Amino acid sequence: MYAFIKGNVDAILSDRAIIEAAGIGYELVCSSLTLKCLSCGNTAKLYTHLAVSQDAVGLYGFFTEAERAMFRKLISISRIGPKVALNVLSVLSPEDVALAVVTDNIAAFDRVQGMGRKTAARVILELKERVASTDPGVVAVHDGVVEGNSMRTDAIAALVALGYDGAVAGRAVAAVGECDKVETMITLALRELSKH
Repeated sequence: MYAFIKGNVDAILSDRAIIEAAGIGYELVCSSLTLKCLSCGNTAKLYTHLAVSQDAVGLYGFFTEAERAMFRKLISISRIGPKVALNVLSVLSPEDVALAVVTDNIAAFDRVQGMGRKTAARVILELKERVASTDPGVVAVHDGVVEGNSMRTDAIAALVALGYDGAVAGRAVAAVGECDKVETMITLALRELSKH
């Protein structure tokens, strides 16, 4: 119904923004990543998703089309509603979610409020084909990640065991090229982490 709303940012609240467009104030529920990109008094363009359920009507706003696309993929999973999907996108970028899916990185979802390990595993399982087949642009950012998947999964698990955040560990492992041994991959990923 609405593709996007472009207008003046009137207010930024804890979980939503109010955009004034053509004299109408639209209240859009947003992820914290989107809210960080906005500033009051400036013009913003937010891509929208209108959700209608038995109990409520909600208008959701996203700073990028990629974020909206990932939101739609997440809410298409059984028992994942808009609130949990926004919680995911408040912690992980769409690229981080795609990377977690292709590397089976359940630990990437550890900081997501309202999502346990079993739910994260189900999200990864249900998104596996959709992310790999329909988001070549997102997956291409992490070229070569799909191949050597079990080695990358083991390397991420080792970094998480060392105390690194799951999403950070996933990005570090994705930055490493193909390796013949998991130990080499872990060493190179640790070097990548030390750069930041």
